[in-house]
Amino acid sequence: MSESSSLLPPEPWPQRISRILAWVGGAIILVGCSGLITIDVITRFLFKRGMVESFEVSGYALAACIGLGLGFATTSKTHIRVDILLDAFPRPVRVAFDLLASLSLALLAVALAWFCWGTLAQSMAMNAKSVSALQTPMALPQSIWWVGIFWFACVAVMLPIQAVLRLLAGDGPGFDALIGSLRVTEEISQAGVEQVPPANGTPR
Repeated sequence: MSESSSLLPPEPWPQRISRILAWVGGAIILVGCSGLITIDVITRFLFKRGMVESFEVSGYALAACIGLGLGFATTSKTHIRVDILLDAFPRPVRVAFDLLASLSLALLAVALAWFCWGTLAQSMAMNAKSVSALQTPMALPQSIWWVGIFWFACVAVMLPIQAVLRLLAGDGPGFDALIGSLRVTEEISQAGVEQVPPANGTPR
């Protein structure tokens, strides 16, 4: 296996695209926020004058990073979910709640993508620019932001459809893997923490 292929573990293409977009968002944050802020601090120290534009660009980078990371947060099931009472219900009820939560997220994502597109289309039609010294065309950062939001909506719609198909095929574990709530052991495994069994050898 080549070194490049080891960086991208085998996974379904929606998850892979979401992961790549999240990496892009992280790179934008690294350069657009951390890099510019570091340069701003250095110029303030050396020349007694900071980069006024760094604040504006950092805001664009933060918005773009949030949009590009939403799809990965969905496929990796890292959105906040309140499921403290979920284990108290029988399996059919848990499945219904998981499906309801996934469909609600899909509806929210589609509405968000729709309204974000309206904002972007308006900026392009009016040739809107920022009121700062940079005069940044607003369509430029908003386009990056909207790509992430649009992909988030696509993923949010695809996941419940795939989950229902697996459920109809009798693949309960496959349903749970797509939209089921993470168990404590799964969260520990996802975080990369090795679980140490107790002294008596029985699992916790």
